[in-house]
Amino acid sequence: MQPTSKLLGAILTSLLFSGAALAQSQDPSGQDSSAQQPNINAPAAQQPAPPPPDKTKPQPGQQAPIASPDTVTPKNSKEDVEAVGNRGVGKGVNFYSLEKEIGLGKSLAQEVEKSAKLIDDPVVTEYVNRVGQNLVRNSDAKVPFTIKVIDSDEVNAFALPGGFFYVNSGLILRANEESELAGVMAHEIAHVAARHGTKQATKGDIIQLASIPAMIMLPYGWAGYGIYQGMNFLIPMTFLKFSRDAEREADFLGLQYMYKAGYDPNSYVTFFERIQADEKRRPGTIGKAFSTHPPTQDRIENTQKEIARILPARQEYIVTSSEFDSVKSRLRNIMFSRKAIDNGPNKPTLRSRTEQQDKKKTDSAQTDPSTDDDRPTLKRRTDNP
Repeated sequence: MQPTSKLLGAILTSLLFSGAALAQSQDPSGQDSSAQQPNINAPAAQQPAPPPPDKTKPQPGQQAPIASPDTVTPKNSKEDVEAVGNRGVGKGVNFYSLEKEIGLGKSLAQEVEKSAKLIDDPVVTEYVNRVGQNLVRNSDAKVPFTIKVIDSDEVNAFALPGGFFYVNSGLILRANEESELAGVMAHEIAHVAARHGTKQATKGDIIQLASIPAMIMLPYGWAGYGIYQGMNFLIPMTFLKFSRDAEREADFLGLQYMYKAGYDPNSYVTFFERIQADEKRRPGTIGKAFSTHPPTQDRIENTQKEIARILPARQEYIVTSSEFDSVKSRLRNIMFSRKAIDNGPNKPTLRSRTEQQDKKKTDSAQTDPSTDDDRPTLKRRTDNP
């Protein structure tokens, strides 16, 4: 009988567990949920949303800062930011000595200043010159720099051979931070340090020398003249518009210069990305801004790669300063004041000789009584004795 009682106890225990399981499988209304048939008209159950993409790793073209490595191993002196100033980045085929380059740049600067309107406010010019000279001290440049500000809304800057550097007021006003301004200035300083202008002029001289036999062999007349002019047409922007390789090198060196001066190199990328966004909103912006060196997407991506490859991480960077904000505000007021004066009603206007002659004719016609058809005339009556 003892085994029978054990069997009954086991059966009772299994029934109790089955009852508990049955109670859990029923919904609050008491119906068995396992007996419900699926409703094919019911909407399908939504799958959980995929996890958001990892934004900690910036992708090319994004404004997220590029992380610099803790340590870098430069392949050569050109990649070694600690060797800046002690390397020959300006080496290469060049017909111009440094003295000749400075003289050339001085003559070009005189031509620029004949037509350009310069900002002469001492606060603005001193600040821009100080930012630029700090970058020059942390560069490979072998010539002294003269830095001036041009009164122009165009977002641009350019440096002539020999260190004659011009920054447009539009660039200062478009920059949101001092480091953005410094990044563009460092790029232009790199052009001078690498002597891109005179190297390109040397290539132009070689082209002209190579064209002399063609001029001798060609018959006299407009045909030969036209071909020579076609060859020479490649050189009008020699000292401002550079090849793609030269722009890439200026980006590469400019990053190192602004980094060595203490600025955040990511600001250079941020500024170019904002210029690209302006181009998308208002097509034609890049046609005016940075017309000589447009910020293309591949330049931005290459710059991001170089930041992550050659620039070791730092604890702190210079991003901006209160002085930059005050100078920017001061410059904006200067620009507004000049525009108000230029658009004033009492501003003298210049007319061509033809316009002046036409105006004299009009004035004489208005004052000459013989030409006034509406003027009353007196006549003697014939019936008077």
